[in-house]
Amino acid sequence: QVQLVESGGGLVQPGGSLRLSCAVSGSDFSIYIMGWYRQAPGKQREFVAQIFSGRNTVYEDSVKDRFTISRDNAKNTVYLQMNSLKPEDTAVYYCKADQLGLSYWGQGTQVTVSS
Repeated sequence: QVQLVESGGGLVQPGGSLRLSCAVSGSDFSIYIMGWYRQAPGKQREFVAQIFSGRNTVYEDSVKDRFTISRDNAKNTVYLQMNSLKPEDTAVYYCKADQLGLSYWGQGTQVTVSS
């Protein structure tokens, strides 16, 4: 069974940085479309970033100049480097894998941006 485990969340001050990781097991990671989503309290879960198997990327407008999604197929891991963090980035961040109509979600990792 495909499993996704996020890590790297925590408390950071505004303007700081965090690097989230999502380790994938149980399938052929290299062919999956990988993405990051986030959900703040009282809000809908929203798209953050996506990376395809060919390394093309897509970002939500508010994070384009601050976040970078990448993948290391040898380690079966996708990353989200988050710089210049703002309080409005506070949310639970979820990793998602997609392939041929099948979707898998991780449990999420909390990111809190506050002084």
